[in-house]
Amino acid sequence: MHLRSPSRRRRAGVLAAVAALVLGASMAPTLATAVDELPSTDDPRYGLDSGLFDAEVASSGIDQVGHVSIYDTPFAPPNAPMPGFTGISWANSDISFTGDHVIQGNYRGFQIFDVSDPAEPTLRTTMLCPGGQGDTNVYGNLLFQSVEDNTARVDCGSEGAGLPNVPNPDRFRGVRIWDISDLDNPVQKATIQTCRGSHTNRLVEDPNDPDHVYIYNSGTGAQRHIGEKVNTPDGFVDGRCQRTSIADPDPSQWMIEVIKVPVDNPAAASVVKEARLFADPDTGAVDGLQNGPTQPQHPCATTPNPFGSGNSCAPASANYAPSPVTNTCHDITAYPEIGLAAGACQGNGILIDISDPADPVRIDAVADPNFAYWHSANFNNDGTTVMFTDEWGGGTGARCAPAHRTSWGANALFSIDRSGPTPKMVFESYYKLPAAQTNAENCVAHQANILPVPGRDVVIQAWYQGGMSLFDMTDPGNPFEIGYWDRGSITTPLLALGGFWSSYWYNGNVFGSEIARGLDVMEVTPTDQLTVNELAAAKTVQLEEHNAMAMRSYTWPPSFPLVRAYADQLERVDGGVAANKLANVRKAVDKAEAVAETNPKNALAQLRAASNQLDTKNPAHADLYEAIQALMEDLG
Repeated sequence: MHLRSPSRRRRAGVLAAVAALVLGASMAPTLATAVDELPSTDDPRYGLDSGLFDAEVASSGIDQVGHVSIYDTPFAPPNAPMPGFTGISWANSDISFTGDHVIQGNYRGFQIFDVSDPAEPTLRTTMLCPGGQGDTNVYGNLLFQSVEDNTARVDCGSEGAGLPNVPNPDRFRGVRIWDISDLDNPVQKATIQTCRGSHTNRLVEDPNDPDHVYIYNSGTGAQRHIGEKVNTPDGFVDGRCQRTSIADPDPSQWMIEVIKVPVDNPAAASVVKEARLFADPDTGAVDGLQNGPTQPQHPCATTPNPFGSGNSCAPASANYAPSPVTNTCHDITAYPEIGLAAGACQGNGILIDISDPADPVRIDAVADPNFAYWHSANFNNDGTTVMFTDEWGGGTGARCAPAHRTSWGANALFSIDRSGPTPKMVFESYYKLPAAQTNAENCVAHQANILPVPGRDVVIQAWYQGGMSLFDMTDPGNPFEIGYWDRGSITTPLLALGGFWSSYWYNGNVFGSEIARGLDVMEVTPTDQLTVNELAAAKTVQLEEHNAMAMRSYTWPPSFPLVRAYADQLERVDGGVAANKLANVRKAVDKAEAVAETNPKNALAQLRAASNQLDTKNPAHADLYEAIQALMEDLG
């Protein structure tokens, strides 16, 4: 028996400032400036000493336990110690997990690290295969990797593929599929060529068909030139990518590719649909969503930009909201168990019905004048909240400076209203790293995932050189920070590209993919807002593999840590339980654990006594009561 985190009563109110904007056939909230604050400079993270290898560190609730420097691997940039000035061609990117291993993408290919001992992570395999982006997803023995650079080759050669406007049959832009059954010797099994390459790829499982998985591909690069064939639902064709205008039949933008992959024969993978997720349902126009600014925005700050462009906001003139055009999704987060995906699609956040993974359908869309670039998304475990990130400035600029408001380059949190015929997103609040950063640090919201803390929605998120932020969004209208870990900039006063691309929890630790420095392993530690018992319960969730944006629900095996975690949470509830009754529960649970192996009958009696202290009619007691009952069933 395993327990899922129960659904919680969500905040019903919506901020009074929220207006409405018609997007396609849906009424989608345009979010007025509900947060008009500035980040704190009175924080240990602000103004840390810089250094590639020895930057000053500030932390609370997160400790570093392991590290592998990129300079100790074959992907070491050639011009140490200033990697930021090589451009992004040597950068680490997103990560995925299988067994005791972390697979870290890189613009030069990918590397596999053995993390069975988190304090001593070791490099196991390097696959040199240049191509840009390099984001990875894993499914069993299959690894999917994004490639979008014009220099990438089918054969993984490092000599390049010639000029981008000169056809070359050896050029590759799209999704690579690897067989990683032998982690020491990955073998490329398929290359799915697409018009605009693959900036991100997202694994989507079909609960009704274990023999196939799907990849939702988002390509954001320039289109190919004529003379290079690409995979389409009609086969492997040439000339497809030149259809770039909405006046063209079936243009190569305003879509995502849906790739169907036979698990036992990945070489037969093919594009089965070009999903027009942005189409106007009334007119059929493929560009039916955001195509420009929604309303005037605050004037941007005039803080000097280290690159000399006049100010540190984007766009340069900065008197109006950004003007994104929704012609593709940057990333899509899939949660097949709830039948939904969330698309972060440049100018919009969209909710997608994926009950048929081969035929995704948009069911809701939102826009926000404070958002410059809808970048990625995360659901909470029970599918009642979705969080979108805004990668304002593309991740290469300082976007957490003292003059940058906390609604810029932030997260937007939505509750999901299922009271109508289809789910709808309801804006709740923003969350941004509360500490200011310097102009020498690229900082903006980036990749995150949910920790398996039972009964709560706790998130660990990367903010590039803003470090990691650990926060609680159980009430999406009132998120708050629990902990953080942050280094100083790589160098100062100039900005060198670096920081955490992603920060993900996996089997008891947080792993950070550091763009310029390597791989970091962290341990979350107890704070006054996160107890040792809650963390112990989270560590009982052990996964065989993990992709942060290809979500599977967390379940908790019956355990004493789980019972104690719910007892701690009940104590936080004002008036939830009398202090003497909770003390009796804890004493009985301690006694039960002490004899669970030698005298299970006595242990059951103690747990029964613990449950008798609780009020079964009080909803606040339900989680703890159910956890005790599950443990009794497990012991009995």
